Amino acid sequence: MKNVLIINGHQRYDQIAEGKLTKLFIETANDFFAENGFNVKHSVIESAYNVNDELEKLAWADYIVFQYPVYWMGVPWITKKYIDEVFSGGMNTVTFVNDGRSREDASKKYGSGGLMQGKKYMFSLTYNCPDTEFNNKDGFFDGLSLDEANVATHKLFQFCGADPLESYAIHDVFKENLDIDSELKRFKDTLKKNFITS
Repeated sequence: MKNVLIINGHQRYDQIAEGKLTKLFIETANDFFAENGFNVKHSVIESAYNVNDELEKLAWADYIVFQYPVYWMGVPWITKKYIDEVFSGGMNTVTFVNDGRSREDASKKYGSGGLMQGKKYMFSLTYNCPDTEFNNKDGFFDGLSLDEANVATHKLFQFCGADPLESYAIHDVFKENLDIDSELKRFKDTLKKNFITS
């Protein structure tokens, strides 16, 4: 059986971002993994977490699903704090040894010192912006794809040696006619593609 760690990177803001959508996607993912024979553990960044416990979960996991709302073009600040504390705390044990370079071997490049080789990760993101802003040279992100716009978080995992799976994002989350059933189907289709058929 494969092990999946679902990280809830939500940060609550009353009346704006209360976490219901994040919770819905996490519950959907949890049900999907349970139905397909995966072992699942959870991390909730907004709760009190212990760095060593988080590192044990990262070491245990074959897969990581990182669910969070995109605030100001990046992860919520408490999620960045979690990354700084946990991924830095795993130096020499779980996440990375060093930055990969070596005085003795010039062929070793920056970013090649990760310890998470063989692990895979998936982003599941909630956005206020419409999806038309991506892959559009006239859009807000200047032609960048969804993954290119989230390069810093991708590079975190690359630095630690993990490989990406296809990302999922729901857009325009404040839209009155948001078709959540259609979005959940697309989410489950992405999970199936990433974890069952790939």
